[in-house]
Amino acid sequence: QVQLVESGGGLVQAGGSLRLSCAVTGSIFRVNDMGWYRQAPGKQRELVATIPSGGGTNYADSVKGRFTISRDNEKNTVYLQMNSLKPEDTAVYYCNANVWVPGQVKNYWGKGTLVTVSS
Repeated sequence: QVQLVESGGGLVQAGGSLRLSCAVTGSIFRVNDMGWYRQAPGKQRELVATIPSGGGTNYADSVKGRFTISRDNEKNTVYLQMNSLKPEDTAVYYCNANVWVPGQVKNYWGKGTLVTVSS
C-alpha cells in the first residue's frame, strides 16, 4: 500500500522559515511528478509547487522567490523549503505524487500538515 507521509509543519512567526518533507512509501516502481498544494480555511485547494522526476520546477506566483521545491529520487522524498513566510501562507499543506505501482500509474495525496504563520 502506497502512502505519502508528510512532516515539518508547525507555527512560525512572519518572516520565518519552515521545511516540509514528504516521503512516498510502499510497493512502488517509480515516483513521477511530485508536488505541494495547500488549502486555507474557507478556500479551495491550490497548487504551491511541482517538480517532475526529470527536473524542472513550477511555482504559484504567490510563492515565487520565497519557496523552493526539491526532491531526492533515491529516497522518494519531496521537500518544500519555505522562507519569508507570511500570514497568508497559513494553510494545510498537502503532498501529491504520481506513482508507478504494479500495472499502472496512480495519483496519491498525503493527509496534510498544518502551517500557521503568525503576524
